[in-house]
Formats: sequence, C-alpha cells, structure tokens
Amino acid sequence: MMMKYSTKRITAAAVAIALVVTLSACETRRGRNTAIGAGVGAVGGAVLTNGSALGTLGGAAVGGVVGHQVH
Repeated sequence: MMMKYSTKRITAAAVAIALVVTLSACETRRGRNTAIGAGVGAVGGAVLTNGSALGTLGGAAVGGVVGHQVH
C-alpha cells in the first residue's frame, strides 16, 4: 500500500529537520533567534500559501529578519 504525503507535511518535516540542525550549530542567542524565526516563518508561509515554495521561502526570510531583531 502506497502512502500519500501532502506537500505541506513534507515541507513542515523538512523545515523541522533543518531547524533542529541549524539550532544545534548556533552559538549565540541572536543566531538561535534568527533560526527560530526562519523556521516559524517558513512553516507559516507554507501553511498560508498551501505549500508553495515561494511562500515558504518568503516566510523564512521574513521570520529570519524578525528573529534577528528580537533581543
């Protein structure tokens, strides 16, 4: 039996894995905030645009900038 995976589910899993790897490499608080912001933004962008790659990347970019600015 073949399982169907939705684009949203695959994107969310990829973002979660990338976030874990990125957070493990961050040494500063600002770096962690940037990575967390990018991860949250990517998931939000993917959900809002039904898994669009452009929406996911845009959300990651905006989230990363916001996360970087948080102290």
